[in-house]
Amino acid sequence: MRGGLWLLAWNHVLYNRAQTVILTLCLAVTMCIPMTTRMLIGLYESDLRARAQATPLLAGARGNRFDLSLAALYFRHSELEPMPYGEFESISREAAGVCVPISVRFTAQGYPVVGTSADYFSVRGMQPATGELPQLIGDAVVGWDVAQDLGLSAGDSLFSDPVDLYDIAKPSALKMHVTGVLARTGSPDDRAVFTDIKSAWVLEGISHGHQDVVNEPLDPQMVIGKTDELVAVSLALMEYNEVTPENAWTFHTHADPSTLPLTAVLVWPTDAKSGTILKGKVNQKRLYQMVIPSEVISDLMAFVFRIQALFDSLSVILGLSTMMLIVLVMLLSARIRSREFMTLNRIGCSRFTVLKLYAMELGLILFLSVILAVGAATGTAKALPDLVHLVS
Repeated sequence: MRGGLWLLAWNHVLYNRAQTVILTLCLAVTMCIPMTTRMLIGLYESDLRARAQATPLLAGARGNRFDLSLAALYFRHSELEPMPYGEFESISREAAGVCVPISVRFTAQGYPVVGTSADYFSVRGMQPATGELPQLIGDAVVGWDVAQDLGLSAGDSLFSDPVDLYDIAKPSALKMHVTGVLARTGSPDDRAVFTDIKSAWVLEGISHGHQDVVNEPLDPQMVIGKTDELVAVSLALMEYNEVTPENAWTFHTHADPSTLPLTAVLVWPTDAKSGTILKGKVNQKRLYQMVIPSEVISDLMAFVFRIQALFDSLSVILGLSTMMLIVLVMLLSARIRSREFMTLNRIGCSRFTVLKLYAMELGLILFLSVILAVGAATGTAKALPDLVHLVS
């Protein structure tokens, strides 16, 4: 008898397609919203915490610690003031561990250009899948996703994005030589271009090279004055936008090295005690700040969970409204089906059996709604894998 009731309930659900579709969609939407938000927030938290826990300490300019952490760990644009290279040298002298400079102020084809040192690849456990790590100014190694999206491989070239296309006072784009492609890491490193820290200063316009004004022919309009020992040239002389073996020696810096800009300094201390002492020394100066990324991300997630609580409250209200709508539909449906139920009673079905049939129909609709909601939530989570990239 039970199998017959399920068959009867299924046939009724199929016969009343319009009603079934409407009820299924209403229930699916009600369940999908909280399921999707929880899945996305779970992925968001997992990505953030994994990256933060892999970086014990982070130093940078005083200001918004969330901006500093996202800029240094996820290579996102930040409006914080740069940190001078001299502070990196100071931290390196005092730190018992590995210190890595980070400069994230420019892009190439929309991807962040990260100026850093060779230690970064060592502490992150990153190795090239093909080619080699950058060795000279103007060299770059690209993340796996960058290489796939732009079709790059070792030996290719990649231009940085100009700061201002119409302002000749701004540094021009730098033609970088791709020396290799990093193996996939499943982290923001896959979507970044890595160069030597000195290449970042070339992008800043602080370091640059000029033509050999003594041995190479020049446009006479560029020459202001010339003697046997000195050649004075116009400021209109174009700077190189590519570093080659022939002109690498001409690159120089018009600034005190200790003042050169950095975005942040990443620190891997030898132990927790030395890290705590270093953090106290840096913060005591009150010129810059040193934070523990895992604590910053925990505070950030506290704000996110507050938003999630708001969504949960709205989902409860939406769920109650949907349930009231379904109850109303079922009551109206029961009136319309009164003759059907009377017929079932006359052929020997008890009222309990009729109620069971009704419950089975609702169960089938609920089952279809759950499948649809889970599928929609899972599909949304898979379609938005890089949540930090979207929200930053």
